[in-house]
Amino acid sequence: MRESLIEKKVSDYATEQGWLVYKFSSPGSRAVPDKIYMKAGKVFFIEFKSPGKKPTKLQLKTHERIKAQGISVFVIDDIEEGKALVDSQ
Repeated sequence: MRESLIEKKVSDYATEQGWLVYKFSSPGSRAVPDKIYMKAGKVFFIEFKSPGKKPTKLQLKTHERIKAQGISVFVIDDIEEGKALVDSQ
């Protein structure tokens, strides 16, 4: 399954649940997570991967920098796992 399909299905589900969902890009900063999710004062990021794929070292370093600011970053490679994550937030 392609990463883009997982990203679309999870993001569509989150939108249906009332989350604001934006593609996240930061010119000049590589390896930022794919999407940012916001609802009722809660914010988290998701890095999407194809099943079984892992984040790069640079992505992991970026995730740690974000987490150090008290913001959650998740890595998702499965549609149902992504939906469950959205429901748990």
